[in-house]
Amino acid sequence: MENRLDGIAAALDALAAAGGAQAPAALSPSALVEVNRAFGVLMRQVDAAFAPVAAEISRQSRPQLGGDSLAKKQGFRSPVALIQATTGASVGEAIRLVQVGESTAPRTGISGESRPAAHPHVAAAVAAGALSMTAASAIITLLDKLSLRVDSARRDAAERDLCQRAPGLRADEMTRLLAHAEAELDPDGLAAAHEEHRSARALRMQERDGMLHLTGVFDVATAAPIKTVLDAMVTRVLQNNEHAPRREHGHEHEHEHGDARGGDRVEGAARDDIRDERTLPQMRADALHELCAHALGCEQVPTAATTTVVVRMTLDQLESGCGVASIDGFDASLPTQEVRRLAADLQVIPCVLGGDSDILDWGRARRLFSPAQKLALAERDGGCAFCGAPPAWTHGHHIAWWNRDAGPTDLDNGVLLCTGCHHRIHSDGWEIRVDGVGVTARVWFIPPPWIDADRTPRIGGSARYALKC
Repeated sequence: MENRLDGIAAALDALAAAGGAQAPAALSPSALVEVNRAFGVLMRQVDAAFAPVAAEISRQSRPQLGGDSLAKKQGFRSPVALIQATTGASVGEAIRLVQVGESTAPRTGISGESRPAAHPHVAAAVAAGALSMTAASAIITLLDKLSLRVDSARRDAAERDLCQRAPGLRADEMTRLLAHAEAELDPDGLAAAHEEHRSARALRMQERDGMLHLTGVFDVATAAPIKTVLDAMVTRVLQNNEHAPRREHGHEHEHEHGDARGGDRVEGAARDDIRDERTLPQMRADALHELCAHALGCEQVPTAATTTVVVRMTLDQLESGCGVASIDGFDASLPTQEVRRLAADLQVIPCVLGGDSDILDWGRARRLFSPAQKLALAERDGGCAFCGAPPAWTHGHHIAWWNRDAGPTDLDNGVLLCTGCHHRIHSDGWEIRVDGVGVTARVWFIPPPWIDADRTPRIGGSARYALKC
């Protein structure tokens, strides 16, 4: 406990040095970022010190003790309720504190010998203040789930790798990392889970309060065409928004060419020329309406000729039917045998890079990246190489700019970025570096000095989620 308190004291000193004692409004942008980072370390150190306490409260409140349970003596029905009342934490937060505390504590064998923690790499990362309780709990939960199907050496290697990659990831990025890890470690379990998910697929419709409520759950194979098409339709709107004028006070601006746009245009045309103010959920709802409206009386849904489901797997996996495939836009993977079912019903593009049928390097012969190049970039980057957005939301970006640097339209000069990250990288002064060639190349983002004085490169693209085990 003394070492853990030392960690809190060191984090407090770092916070004070960063300017944490000043009013937030008095801090410069760089100081504000440092204070934010210091608070993050302090919060993780506090949780790391408290987790063993929570675990001991749970041990002294175990059901076998009956009336002698510590929690019951304090007037609480469970150790989680006691921790909640003391800290103000949610049920989930209290449970995670107990779980991490139990899984990272040193153990004692049957004969009294000392044994390492059940999850030593998580324990080290938590003690160092590098791993939050949420991330630590997620890693522990996954590895415990796989304990009967994956040998201890692979689990240990995966735990070490996950603990190195998890710090600094957002919750959605952490979910994606764990999904990739599970598929890599337990492909057989993935096949069984997919069949369970497939049998649970459902779409319920209920008219309530004057509105139709749709509630759906879909396995990855069933969801692939739904998500792919809706994402493509929403992306078209977002791309139109980049160059469209905004509305002010309920009226439309004049078009950039000077012609006044009248109010008698159809709604679809208005959306193409005026900035769309709908939220993403509203855009998806309208896209679904658009599809179904066109489907009335039509045998084929519009956009089917230009919108495709991209499945990524090796040729050996396709021929043997063994292993795991991924579908662009989904974190979850898919058993390869399910791909054969998809191929019978959908426009499925197998990912074969560098074939004779497509030119993947154009030099200065063309400015925009071709569809074949975008598929190759998606194989390497997995979507937006900076934030991880699905491939359908991205476009090819020249690392050495087309105009300023005379950069070629070649794969080693390209990277997939969503619109937001594209603008952010240009505006904030990030640099991009690609090491290697082809789909195994690694994309690095180098922050500007005002974000990181050392300008330490940050890994991007699919390499963020590729385990070493």
